[in-house]
Amino acid sequence: MQKVHELRKFVAPEFIFGIDARNLIGRYAANLGAEKALIVTDPGLIAAGWVADVEKCLKEEGIPWHVFSGVSPNPREAQVMAGAEVFIKENCNSIIAVGGGSPLDCAKGIGIVAANGGHILDYEGVDEVPLPCAPLICIPSTSGASADVSQFAIISDTRRRVKIAIVSKMVVPDLALIDPRVTVTMGRDLTCFTGMDALVHAIEAYVSNASSPITDLHALEAIRLIQQSLLQAIEFPHNLEYRSQMMLASLYAGLAFSNASLGAVHALAHSLGGYVDAPHGEANALLLDHVIYCNFVASPEKFRHIARIFGVRITGDPFVDRDSLCSAINTFKKAAGISRTLSDLGVTVSDIEVLAGNALNDACLVTNPKELGLEDLKGIYERAL
Repeated sequence: MQKVHELRKFVAPEFIFGIDARNLIGRYAANLGAEKALIVTDPGLIAAGWVADVEKCLKEEGIPWHVFSGVSPNPREAQVMAGAEVFIKENCNSIIAVGGGSPLDCAKGIGIVAANGGHILDYEGVDEVPLPCAPLICIPSTSGASADVSQFAIISDTRRRVKIAIVSKMVVPDLALIDPRVTVTMGRDLTCFTGMDALVHAIEAYVSNASSPITDLHALEAIRLIQQSLLQAIEFPHNLEYRSQMMLASLYAGLAFSNASLGAVHALAHSLGGYVDAPHGEANALLLDHVIYCNFVASPEKFRHIARIFGVRITGDPFVDRDSLCSAINTFKKAAGISRTLSDLGVTVSDIEVLAGNALNDACLVTNPKELGLEDLKGIYERAL
C-alpha cells in the first residue's frame, strides 16, 4: 500500500473550468504577454466554428494571430517541425492550442522545437527538454486526452512507426480553458474513444507504482464519473450535464496520470497506434481488460476498488475478482461502442514481435504496477487479436 510519507511531486497548470470558458482566451493571452499567437488546430475545429470564437476574442484584445491547421490524428514529427517553422517565420511569441489531443500535443512539440531547436524526436523520454517553451494556452475539444493539464506530449515517429512520449514539466500548459460546450460537436465514435482514453488514464494512474494519495483521489473520482456518464454522453451528445461530467472526469484523470504516469496499456497502445495509425482511445480500450488480467495480482486491492465502481461483487478470491473486473470492463467498453479487435485493425501474429519490442522501450512501462518482459507484452497482444 502507498505510504503517505513517501515523497511525491504534483504539477498542474492554471485552469478555468466551466461553460463558455473559451471566451476568456483574449484576456488571458494578453495577461501572458501575447504579441502574436500561433493558433494550432485542425480543419474539423475550424469547420465547427470554435477557432472563429478564439479569433474574435483575440481581435477584441488587439492581439494578431496566425492559424496552423496542418495537424492530423496522431500528429507526425513532420507536422511539428512545419509548425515550428511557421511559429518562427510569423514572429509569434505564444501558442494557443484548440482541439483534442492531436493539436494539443502538436502545439507542445512546436513550443519545444521553437525554444530549444533541433528535431522534435531528439526530446523523447523523461525530462529531456532543457528550456522553457513559449506561453501555451489550451482549449480542449475532447473529454479524454487531458493534454491540456499534463506533462506529456505524444508524437508519431513515422520512420520507426511508433509513437514517442515526451514527458517534461516544460510542456505543462500555462493555462487550460476547459469548456464543456466545445465537446458537443464530437461525434459518437470520438466521444467513445476519448472517454475510454480518460478511463484508461485514470485506471493506470491509480495502480501506477508512482501513485500517491493525491493522484489516487483524482483517479478514483474520474473512474466514478466515467462509469456514470460516458454512456449517457454518447447517447445524448448535446446534454451539457453529461458533457460537463465527462470533461471533469478528463480533468481529474489528466491530473492523476500527469503526476503518477501510466502503464502497460499506454505502452502497448503507443506502439500499436504508431504501427497501424489506430485511434488512440480505441487502441487503449482494446487492450485494457487484457492488461488488467495481467496486472491484477500486483495491486489486487486497488483493482477491487475499481471493480466496486463497476458494480462487481467482491469475493476475496483473486482469480474470481480479476475475471469479474475484466468481464465488467469488457461489457462497459462494448456498451460504449468498442467492438473491434486488433485483427480488425490489421494486426497479424507476425506483427507482434515488433509491436512488443517497441512497447518494451516506452516510458510508460516504467510505472506499470507489475514488471513485464517481452514475452508478457507479446502475450497481451496475442490475447487481444
